[in-house]
Amino acid sequence: MEDLSKKQSDNMQLHLLLSRISHEIRNPVALLKSQIQLLSDTHPELTAYDGWENLEENVEYLTDLLDELSNYNHADLLRLEVADTTQFLLSVLDSARPALDYLDIALQVRLDEQLPPLCLDRLKMRQALLNLLRNAQEAISPPGLIYVEAFCRNDKLFLSIKDNGCGIPKEYLNTLFEPFVTHKSNGTGLGLAIVKQVIEAHQGTIHVESIPGKGSCFTIILPIQSPASSCCTQEP
Repeated sequence: MEDLSKKQSDNMQLHLLLSRISHEIRNPVALLKSQIQLLSDTHPELTAYDGWENLEENVEYLTDLLDELSNYNHADLLRLEVADTTQFLLSVLDSARPALDYLDIALQVRLDEQLPPLCLDRLKMRQALLNLLRNAQEAISPPGLIYVEAFCRNDKLFLSIKDNGCGIPKEYLNTLFEPFVTHKSNGTGLGLAIVKQVIEAHQGTIHVESIPGKGSCFTIILPIQSPASSCCTQEP
């Protein structure tokens, strides 16, 4: 019990710290971004100098990082509603399909018939699934394949996203969902941490299996509430 209380206290302190950092940094970053845009408009010759594109990319990275900090800090604050699981999943997958088609990555989907409704925060669950699809996409050297499957067993929904990409080295797996841990040159280290928080806020779990050189499979397990009308909204 003491360990759980300490973990909750540590999480509260981390959330508070991240809120303060994000708040203090966001305004000067927004000002810097505006000033760069102003310089680009009033002195277009500056954009021809070496390093200008890197400057823009770094400011954009800071903006993305602040957004990711905010997403991570609020990932467990849900606005729940009953969702048609099949329709929800198909809408998420359909939104990702055009980019995958362009990259010559096939998206194969197998959903059990009559998946039961789920109690979801549509926005955050959508963000989590798109994050996993983007991770799979980035792991693949086209042409490639992403296979998505959903089925129910023992009052739980199993949703897997499998790719035939480069796989994940075994030594990375233990820290894969830890915040600020990344092995990507341009990663924030928050994407999979946000996914884990969103899934756990829905009382679910997420697991990964990976074979270097052959691909990875992320499996989400979510409880099926019964009856669905018991879904209650959790306000921030």
